[in-house]
Amino acid sequence: MSFTDLGLSEAVLRAVGDVGYTDPTPIQEQAIPIVLQGRDVLGIAQTGTGKTASFTLPMIDILASGRAKARMPRSLILEPTRELAAQVAENFELYGKYQNLSYALLIGGERFDEQIKKLDRGVDVLIATPGRMLDLFERGKVLLADVKVLVIDEADRMLDMGFIPDIERIVGLLPRIRQTLFFSATMPAEIRRLVDAFLINPKEISVAPPSTTADRVDLFVVKVAAADKREALRQLIRAEDVKSALIFCNRKRDVSIVYRSLISHGFNAGQLHGDMAQPARTEMLERFKNGDVQLLVCSDVAARGIDISDLSHVFNFDVPHNPDDYVHRIGRTGRAGRSGRAFTLATRTEAKSLAAIVKMIKKDLVEYELEGLTGDAAEAAPAPRRRGRKAAANEDRAPAPLAEVASDGTPTGDDPTPRERPRRERSPARRGSGSRRRDKAAAIEDDVPFGQGGDVPAFLLRPVPKQKQAPAA
Repeated sequence: MSFTDLGLSEAVLRAVGDVGYTDPTPIQEQAIPIVLQGRDVLGIAQTGTGKTASFTLPMIDILASGRAKARMPRSLILEPTRELAAQVAENFELYGKYQNLSYALLIGGERFDEQIKKLDRGVDVLIATPGRMLDLFERGKVLLADVKVLVIDEADRMLDMGFIPDIERIVGLLPRIRQTLFFSATMPAEIRRLVDAFLINPKEISVAPPSTTADRVDLFVVKVAAADKREALRQLIRAEDVKSALIFCNRKRDVSIVYRSLISHGFNAGQLHGDMAQPARTEMLERFKNGDVQLLVCSDVAARGIDISDLSHVFNFDVPHNPDDYVHRIGRTGRAGRSGRAFTLATRTEAKSLAAIVKMIKKDLVEYELEGLTGDAAEAAPAPRRRGRKAAANEDRAPAPLAEVASDGTPTGDDPTPRERPRRERSPARRGSGSRRRDKAAAIEDDVPFGQGGDVPAFLLRPVPKQKQAPAA
């Protein structure tokens, strides 16, 4: 099937042809005809499947007739991050160049006056993050009574970032009669609740099982000690044919540390995190897209906001705490039919998070070994296995083997495992009432005073000094 079979207008097909696309992706093939019919759509698709074009292309045709009024947009698209909102705006600019449509981008970090000027002129498409959207609404700069089409994109990311209350409030300000397009890569219970509340008889489209990674991405895990992570990352970059790569860290502080480490070792790297000013973030993204920066160290704020079709690698410097974040990180590579490679550096303390990822994606990560690391191998994460809860619990209770010891108590042999420490005796005050009763009975039987804990108080055992008698008068 080609784009010409989907019912799009000649103007949109011409713009798509200028980009060089001829065949739609599976979600575009299924979603575009349904959106053109005016039905609500629930789209479940992982990142990199082309779902942005699946709603921007038909929306351009739907909004082609009509004119927007001042401060009253005709459609609203909600995105969780500034980068994603900017990406959607680029799609409208790219595919709508032969249509006379106007759009406004409302994101944080930008000047209010420029955004307000666009709203005053009237816009057909309003692309916004929830916080800035509510801010301008409360200032009386935008009215939502004329919205005909609502798009909620990356809904599960909205949930992770705590935007659901804002989304519910915004939806409450919209007309009840509207078309709603709802897209999410995963479908947790809270997102399903929103679907039931916001959509009316939606057409559900699922092009990939929820919580899975792209088939064209090779997944690896590298077990390392915490002290060896940066060295392991450098070895991987040198060993792999890296054209461009994203390096994900869990914390913004670690983004700067890893970035400075790569720069000091001569790598072409940049950084991207939420504390950067919006102009600096935009400039860094442009440099990365243009190939001026090879390695981009970032936090999860950019996990769904970067669309690079030829991204060859993803490196997880930290194992993500949320398994869904792993799917979205890995989804940055292997896009548009290309292959990709993803490496995750894991320490022993991250073993539980790693096991949760393996259980969710139902796919084992191939163990990748590195040589020459100097850290303690005991800190490295064990290989994750998909197993039942009972087996996992029994495995966790298994005692560690003891090292052989000499007669004087010093460890011997090659076993680096330290001797098991003797169990500390619990203080009598913290033991159960039965233990205290036994202590009291034993004290009475031995004819000794019974104090707190059943021991003789120390002050009773001290000798009483003899007092000197005063001389007689």
